[in-house]
Amino acid sequence: MSSVIEIRRHVKWVKEIAQITNALQMVASSKIHRAEKRVEQARPYAESLQSIVAHLAHTLRNEKVETRGLLQQRPVHNIGVILVTPDHSLCGALPSMINRQAMATVQEEQKRLAQQGSTAGVRFIAVGRRGRDFLRRNQEQIWAEFLNYGDWPAYDDAAKIARVAVDAFLKGDVDRVFVVYAKNIDTILQQPIALQILPVKPEKVEQSKKQQAPYIIEGDPLRMLDRLLARCVEVQVYLALLETVASLQAAQMVAMKNATRRSNEMVQDLTLIMNKARQEKITMELLDIINSASLTERGI
Repeated sequence: MSSVIEIRRHVKWVKEIAQITNALQMVASSKIHRAEKRVEQARPYAESLQSIVAHLAHTLRNEKVETRGLLQQRPVHNIGVILVTPDHSLCGALPSMINRQAMATVQEEQKRLAQQGSTAGVRFIAVGRRGRDFLRRNQEQIWAEFLNYGDWPAYDDAAKIARVAVDAFLKGDVDRVFVVYAKNIDTILQQPIALQILPVKPEKVEQSKKQQAPYIIEGDPLRMLDRLLARCVEVQVYLALLETVASLQAAQMVAMKNATRRSNEMVQDLTLIMNKARQEKITMELLDIINSASLTERGI
C-alpha cells in the first residue's frame, strides 16, 4: 500500500484537476446560451432565403434553370465534404461522432455510385483542428483547411469556406458537396448531420403558395437567382459553424461536469484509503511501543 504522504499528494492533484474541470464547466455553461441564441437568430433568415429561392426557381422553371450554375445536376465523379469539427478537445466524443458521420456519408455515396457502375474521388475541406488531424491520420485528401474559427464565428468565415466549394463546383472539380457538422438538439444530445449543399435543391413550393409571393424581384431574375443560390450555400455553412459551436459548448459542459464529479468521487475514495493507511500506521506504531515495553519489563 502506498504511503500516507503519497496518497495525500495524489489527493491534492485530483482536487486541483477538479477545480480546473469545474471552471471549464462554468465557462461552457456561460457560453452555451449565447451560442444557442445565435443559432436561433440565424435559422429564420436561412428558411426565408430558401423559400425565396424555391419561389424564384419555380417561376423560372420554363427557362431551364435546372441546368444553371449551382442548380446543375450532373454525373458524380468527385465528392466534396466540408467537415466542421471543434478546434480543441475536452468535449467528450463530439469530434469522433462528426468524423464517423463524415466517413459514413462518403462510404454511403461511394456504395450508391458503385451500384450505378461508377466511382468517385473524395476531397475534404477541413474546418476545425480535430477534423483536420483525423483526415491526416487517415491519409485523406484535404482540399483546404480553415482553423481557429473561435467560439463566435463570423459570417465572413463561412463565406470564405463556401467560396472554395462553390468555385470548385462551378469549375467541375467536384460534382456534389456535403457539409458534415453537429446539430445541437439539447444540452445532452448532439446529433451529427450530413447535408448536401451542392448542387442546391430548392424546396418544393406548395400549391397554395405558387400564385403569389410576398416580395417583388427587380432586375434580371436569372442573375438574382445565381446570387441567391451562392448566398444559400454560405448560409448553410454559417449555420453549420454556429450549430457546431453550440454543440461544442454543450458537450464540453457535460464532459467537464462528469469529470468534476468523478474527481470528487476519487478524492473521497483516496481519502478513505489514506485514513485506512494512517490507522494501520498508528496501529503498527502502537504495537511496536507495546512490544518494546513488554521486552523492557522482561529485562530483555
